[in-house]
Amino acid sequence: MLAKKPPKKQVTLPKAMNARRNGADYLDESTDGECIILRPLQNSRAEEVRTRLAQFGIDDEDVNAAISWVRQTL
Repeated sequence: MLAKKPPKKQVTLPKAMNARRNGADYLDESTDGECIILRPLQNSRAEEVRTRLAQFGIDDEDVNAAISWVRQTL
């Protein structure tokens, strides 16, 4: 696939490449020195963890207390 770099130096991904992002909003960019590698970033699971904690009745105060307890025992 071919991508053109316009004057503003922004690259537009071809439709076929956008379809392969699997709904990811962000891409991780890296390079091997010669090629640019774009990998879709997976959505954070933080919200899923918060929901699960809420189901068990664990709130921010409980988490902070647990962190304090662990730090004291180290």
